[in-house]
Amino acid sequence: VQLQASGGGLVQAGGSLRLSCAASGGTLGYRAIAWFRQAPGKEREGVSCLSSADGSTYYEDSVKGRFTMSRDSTKDTVFLQMNSLKPEDTAVYYCATEWGGTCRIKLARHRFTSWGQGTQVTVSS
Repeated sequence: VQLQASGGGLVQAGGSLRLSCAASGGTLGYRAIAWFRQAPGKEREGVSCLSSADGSTYYEDSVKGRFTMSRDSTKDTVFLQMNSLKPEDTAVYYCATEWGGTCRIKLARHRFTSWGQGTQVTVSS
């Protein structure tokens, strides 16, 4: 399955963005879909996850209550709604998927075999 991430942009602190991750060449059914982000000079980190394989979800502590993942199964698309954005949320955001995966364990990069190309999110103060 191939992934296409979109929806990034420039927003002021406190604003909102919705990222999309569309699948092609396959379905997002029975998969874990995660959003990672990588800020300049930092490691890529997993920030959220949604699994259609076991129904589990995960949000990293710094985004809990502000970010929400959802899935439109009819369009094989996953969304990341980001509210109350902060300058420290500035990063390139990537979606990634693991067949049959769960969100109950660490979002290690090596687990995810398909990656989108990344979309830039910039939050100004």
